[in-house]
Amino acid sequence: MKLAPQSVPYRALQKAAGTAVALFVIVNSGGFGLPIAVGGGAAILLAAFAYEVAYYRRFEYELTEDTLDISSGVISRREREIPYRRIQNVDVSRGVVQRAIGVAAVDLETAGGSSTEGSIRFVTPDEATRLQREVQRRKSGAGRRDEGDEAAATGTADRDAVEGGRDDAFAPKEEVLFAISPSELALVGALSFDGRLIGLLAFLSSGSFPVLSGFLPETSAAALTATAIVGVAVLFIASWLIGAGVAFSNYYGFRLSRAGDELRYERGLFRRYSGSIPTEKVQTLRITDNPAKRALGYASLSIETAGYAPGQGGDSGNQSAVPIAATDRVYRLAHEIESFGSPEFSRPPKRIRWRYAVRYALIVGLLTGIAYGVNWYVSPSLPWYGVAALLLAVPPAAHLKWKHRGYWIGEDHLLTRNGFWSRTVAVVPYYRIQNVIDSRTVFQRRWGVATIVADTAGTGSLTGSDAAAVDFEIDEAEALRETLTERLAIAVAERRQSESDSFEWLDDDGSERAAEIDETVGEVGADETVGEVGADAEPDEPTGDGPEIPDDGVVRPDFSPSDRDYSEPAERIDTGEYAVDQNPSDADVAHGPNAGGDRDRSGAESEREGGNDDNDESDDADSRD
Repeated sequence: MKLAPQSVPYRALQKAAGTAVALFVIVNSGGFGLPIAVGGGAAILLAAFAYEVAYYRRFEYELTEDTLDISSGVISRREREIPYRRIQNVDVSRGVVQRAIGVAAVDLETAGGSSTEGSIRFVTPDEATRLQREVQRRKSGAGRRDEGDEAAATGTADRDAVEGGRDDAFAPKEEVLFAISPSELALVGALSFDGRLIGLLAFLSSGSFPVLSGFLPETSAAALTATAIVGVAVLFIASWLIGAGVAFSNYYGFRLSRAGDELRYERGLFRRYSGSIPTEKVQTLRITDNPAKRALGYASLSIETAGYAPGQGGDSGNQSAVPIAATDRVYRLAHEIESFGSPEFSRPPKRIRWRYAVRYALIVGLLTGIAYGVNWYVSPSLPWYGVAALLLAVPPAAHLKWKHRGYWIGEDHLLTRNGFWSRTVAVVPYYRIQNVIDSRTVFQRRWGVATIVADTAGTGSLTGSDAAAVDFEIDEAEALRETLTERLAIAVAERRQSESDSFEWLDDDGSERAAEIDETVGEVGADETVGEVGADAEPDEPTGDGPEIPDDGVVRPDFSPSDRDYSEPAERIDTGEYAVDQNPSDADVAHGPNAGGDRDRSGAESEREGGNDDNDESDDADSRD
């Protein structure tokens, strides 16, 4: 498959625009004249167009049975085969210009990747959506189900008719979970703050970049202080406006929906993003808020996956599931993804508040010393001692830090809570934990406390934001570590067991199951595969020499005499509610509880039919005589 033809001039303009403008400025300022500058820019643009034509001709991608293959490169060829199982997210993005010319970019995020593994720039929007859906469908194993259904339908339906109705039959129904309202979008902007401008100003005024020194007025200390206060206020207002604009642009038209086993989202004003998050790839849920959001009763929800998330900037691996909504609604949506119950957090010991108070007091002392140094070096009349007034805020700050920390052990999940100005509740399923870490700093050992970290495959392990129970008594921390280790082992064992038992035959209503099989798989191998389970027999009583039925109604095959390599999965027909193994010869017993009796009856019927044939032959012989 090829790229969209209109991507050629667009990519050429992207590559040549910056170089052409720089060349124009250099040539024109050097006195070479406008014609030479224009000619040089045109030559660069023509060269870029020729390169993009060659790139377009040599770029191909293909969806194979197990991988997405991408071939690219003009001078240096690159062949990539990306297995579907490694793909975490498939993101589609469209800028303003891209929407105008009808193209879209497709980015593939893989597990553990620090950047986008594969990029397809650019295809038509319809092709981008088709590629996104097809990759997710093949990831979830729908491709194998389709092949089984196609094989089952052979001989009973035309192949083209099967293929035509396949997508409709297996396309998951999309359910909208969250759509941002105008009031919520306005609230997102109002509660957003971008501190990059403050950081830039701090750098410019630090002396490392002496730009502001010439603008400082030579006046009294009072006027200088008033000017500084006004400047700081203007700076904060400007940072708030920038943050509001960025948040409004990022989350405009935000929409989250569920389709089968994946979450789908759309967002963006100037650059439109759409992507999918497979639920089986979710590592951690994070519910975040701050004092302003808590006062208004709002919170945010983000989903952490393993790897890099296209379009997320510095929040690698974090997908915003709900930018902002009422706290109760956020928790309901979080339960839709991971059902973790109602948490009751255990807090660190109360004495640990003194540790936080000492820490904050030292920080205030350091700031006071810096203020004194500035006062001594710049202006002796500055009230440096005013910084020491922050000591009054140390006790409540220490209490609030302690109050908003804790952990909770649920039936299937670990929940941790940390932070006051930016509080985060992390939800981690036990089977997602990679390692349980007992961490103790020098200062923690002096206070007799420890931190337990639940390390996952998400990017939180790289950024130090993994779920953690911080500053708990050593005995409690060690008990928590042992509990998490045990829960992890149990959860992994149960998950493996559920996967291995997912294709067991449960005896509900044999005749109804047989009818479903006839309708679903077109009676392909029905006699051999399921032995017409329960066609005439009572479900609770074995007939003939059939197998003994356990109390749970499940007859498990004996695979011991088989030569089959069970490291490879069996080919199965998925009927939607249960699956049928297409390799019945792997077992010496039937897959259904009454299949043995049915097989005996089938054999008896065959013998009777054979007997009837013999009688017919005898009658013919008599008539000939």
